[in-house]
Amino acid sequence: MRGRFLVLEGIDGCGKTTQLKALADWLPASGLMPSGAQLITTREPGGTALGQALRQLLLHPPEEQAPATRAELLLYAADRAQHVQTRLEPALAAGDWVLSDRYCGSTAAYQGYGRGLDLDLITQLEQLATAGLQPDLCLWLELSPELAAQRRSGQQQDRIEAEGLAFLARVHQGFAELSQRPLWRRVDASLPPEQVHQQVQHLVREGLELAL
Repeated sequence: MRGRFLVLEGIDGCGKTTQLKALADWLPASGLMPSGAQLITTREPGGTALGQALRQLLLHPPEEQAPATRAELLLYAADRAQHVQTRLEPALAAGDWVLSDRYCGSTAAYQGYGRGLDLDLITQLEQLATAGLQPDLCLWLELSPELAAQRRSGQQQDRIEAEGLAFLARVHQGFAELSQRPLWRRVDASLPPEQVHQQVQHLVREGLELAL
């Protein structure tokens, strides 16, 4: 039996890392996973050895080597192609379950809505990079750009996080539009982490049971 593929999406500061860990702790005891299935947590960019090198180039490059906008898009696509072919597809084919911190939605939101690149071009690149692999469920942790910026105040920022509030607002709008897609669900990430996790539990159980 093929495994399940779950994705958490959202702007920087929305709490994805915290919620991914909580979901990974809960799922094995939830009764949703079949006996013998392993749970794999991963992220984009950086879910493979090649992806780790690309992540460094994308998020922490020397200033004079920061990728241009189209180069940035292609680097994310390369990271995803390697991730899908060498890690996601083999795991799912083996019946294992995968939780990923970001997937295609982030590229559409950040490079499409945030950077203003052509969404049709991004969709074509996604098809090439993923070979059509779609998540079974995508949870959008929705948080206002202002609150996200407050949460990250004083923290060290990578190149994307340092883009500023106007950029983050465009990305947020992108996620809002993407969340209207059938496999997407919205989570109110402004609540305390325990309450956010309760929402995640409910939506995962509901979404996966409906898909059976």
